[in-house]
Amino acid sequence: MFKIGNLKLKSNLILSPMAGITDLPFRHLCRKFGAELAFVEMINCRSISHKSRKTKHMLASSALDKPLGIQILGSEEKYILKSLEVLKNYKFDILDFNAACPAKKVVRRGEGSSLLQEPKKFSKILKLVVKNSWLPVSVKIRAGWDKDSINACQIAKLAQDCGVRALFIHGRTKTQGYSGQVDYDIIREVKKVLTIPLIASGDVFSGPLAKKMFDETGCDGLAVARGSLGNPWIFKEIKEYLKSGKITKRPNEKVIAKIMQEHFNACVDFYGERNGVVIYRKFYIWYTKGLCKVRRLREKASQARTRLDVDKIIKEVLR
Repeated sequence: MFKIGNLKLKSNLILSPMAGITDLPFRHLCRKFGAELAFVEMINCRSISHKSRKTKHMLASSALDKPLGIQILGSEEKYILKSLEVLKNYKFDILDFNAACPAKKVVRRGEGSSLLQEPKKFSKILKLVVKNSWLPVSVKIRAGWDKDSINACQIAKLAQDCGVRALFIHGRTKTQGYSGQVDYDIIREVKKVLTIPLIASGDVFSGPLAKKMFDETGCDGLAVARGSLGNPWIFKEIKEYLKSGKITKRPNEKVIAKIMQEHFNACVDFYGERNGVVIYRKFYIWYTKGLCKVRRLREKASQARTRLDVDKIIKEVLR
């Protein structure tokens, strides 16, 4: 049993929130392969406060989409409080605060990983979130701002003192983005200073890499992000590798095409044909990574406009 506050989980493998990725269709698919806890896309507190149609759609869930987390992004007190009021109308199981996003537009607003440079501000905001949340609160951080300001241990202890019930850490700095090497050492050091669960992320692309993260850091759980792109079965692969030490073969083209079709149908059902096709196109690129002679099909995917267009190029994967 893996616990985050009063949330009890059978699995410590988690689907990370990813902008433009972890929508309802994708979450449903990943859950089928063993992602028990999943998160909706990261959402800015301003957007939640304004209750736009797009934001409401991003927050949509279902009876099968449980347990479910929400990750918020913000730095302004009034919008954080407004967003929490709005979120009370939704049935989430955990609230995560993002202090890790390295995107330039996010950092310019003083949000995401920029908070790693301002521990006092970080602490003040996190106390506000914890005080006003009816859900267990977690926080996501990075190793630090850059290689000369690695402060994950300090930030992690601050977060724990603020009352968060778990901490997510990506083992890279803000300036690294998603390039370079994951720092297993800093994750291990953070684990040593915490009594709350530590969930690690970064380069979890396979069963062996998942085991390496557990072995080298002592973390309590894993958050899978980019490793799930075009590869929702990674959760099953990781579980099987941790249990038996055997590497699971990549599904054959027939199985991949079946999963692609299931995912695409769910996108169309959720978004409608026009938007569903556009949203699905990037997933087609990820699913076909490593397959033979797919350049022409990817070009077709980028130009697909109708449901029939996509149905045809999914079938062509088998040729």
